[in-house]
Amino acid sequence: MADEAPGMLDALMDFVVRYLPDDVRDLESELEDRLHKVPNQVNEFGFDPYGLSLEAARRMFLPTALMYRFYFRVEHRDIDRVPEGRVMLIANHAGQLPFDGAMLTMAMLLDADPPRICRSMGEYFLPRLPWLGTAMARGGAMVGTPENCVHMLDNEECVLAFPEGARGMNKPYTERYRLQRMGLGFMRLALETSTPIVPVAIVGSDDQQPGIANFEALGRRLGLPALPITLGFPLLGPLGMLPLPVKYHIYFGEPMVFAGDSADDDVTIQQNVDAVKETIEAMLARGVHERKGIFT
Repeated sequence: MADEAPGMLDALMDFVVRYLPDDVRDLESELEDRLHKVPNQVNEFGFDPYGLSLEAARRMFLPTALMYRFYFRVEHRDIDRVPEGRVMLIANHAGQLPFDGAMLTMAMLLDADPPRICRSMGEYFLPRLPWLGTAMARGGAMVGTPENCVHMLDNEECVLAFPEGARGMNKPYTERYRLQRMGLGFMRLALETSTPIVPVAIVGSDDQQPGIANFEALGRRLGLPALPITLGFPLLGPLGMLPLPVKYHIYFGEPMVFAGDSADDDVTIQQNVDAVKETIEAMLARGVHERKGIFT
């Protein structure tokens, strides 16, 4: 039954796309073209070594691409700073639901040259949700284990990570645009694999779903890292999970290359992490200052 679900979804998407406006069909064609320009290895069945399917990704990415172009109206700066080959995109995290990761993924796919698939490192609990494990693989994401990350970087992939984790995503609105503590793991992986880090600042995600409270203990009992309460959720039910149509601005920093040993003590690793964090904080401050308003 689980294997039938993706096929049913594909058929539904094909049916819907036939009756969509020209702009949407054009975007689907653009997606297909960009996906075929991605420099990854696909076998004769259309899958890459990590389970990504170009055909499934085209269908899965269309709703995200529509949000990217017409809902969040994403603008980006200095995307050309992302080098070819192995790279880690390290970004701030906010907004209760990971629309920020989806928008950054679309920026790299639709607007980077050459287009790249962002290999998002997902939370451990995600594959346990119905259908989501297969969907993650088909779209290029994987569970964020060190082994998965090293394997991808050794194969010259573009890996996306949010070192704040749930601390950043589920923080209250009073803490907006204030970076939370970052884990050290991404820096150890960058050192182990000699990978450049591109710091990324995402302006807009902190405003999309203002958080009022977070019942972490109850969330953990439900197998979730957090249980945020927002202006719309749970009051409006599923509709309360829809983000506000804020405007996203994504800033890409200069690549940062660090020297040292991945087994260095935490104090040494923390100094490198702080350098990345400070760079993102500076770009966030710039972005908030430059924008005209939350929705513009």
